[in-house]
Amino acid sequence: MSLAIFDLDNTLLGIDSDHAWGEFLLEQGAVDPISYREANERFLRDYEDGTLDIHAFLAVALKPLADNTPEQLAAWHQQFMASKIEPNILPKGEELLARHRAHGDTLLIVTATNRFITGPIAERLGVDHLIAVEPEIVAGRYTGRVSGTPSYREGKVVRIEEWLTGKELTLDDAWFYSDSHNDLALLERVDHPVAVDPDDLLRQEAKARGWRIISLR
Repeated sequence: MSLAIFDLDNTLLGIDSDHAWGEFLLEQGAVDPISYREANERFLRDYEDGTLDIHAFLAVALKPLADNTPEQLAAWHQQFMASKIEPNILPKGEELLARHRAHGDTLLIVTATNRFITGPIAERLGVDHLIAVEPEIVAGRYTGRVSGTPSYREGKVVRIEEWLTGKELTLDDAWFYSDSHNDLALLERVDHPVAVDPDDLLRQEAKARGWRIISLR
């Protein structure tokens, strides 16, 4: 039995769920249509370029969670799952999860997208273990701040090592599936790195290192 780790956005999903949530909020009229859209697009470009300031991004991304009631957020997320996520769950991604599940592997999603967005997605995919950016909650309300280390780039390695503490599982003989060069730090740590529909930089690295390259599209 091994640990099978999966990135979420553009790996198991055909979209970036963080960016899609921003688009959804714009459609609901929940955020400023000009400044928020500009920031949402800019942060996506920065992520793709590998230049994202994760804390600057989270200051913007987590603010709508603080600005709205839990009830409103829950209602929106239900609509978001139906309109944005369900149509973009990749069937081949579900098949890959099923193969690892049948093999007895422990499934873990690790994502730089926050738990409010991704918790229900992991549940929908039948993955019990999720490492995500943790929005701070005080007295039942989101504060707009992040709790702990963001699971982004090297932060994914930090968070997984914390999660592995006290468990028999290790990164030895682990699998990790990702589309992004931002995940090189974790891909380098596992015995079975797999590039999934990779961006150009990751494709180059995967070819140079002899890593497996697959498509779930």
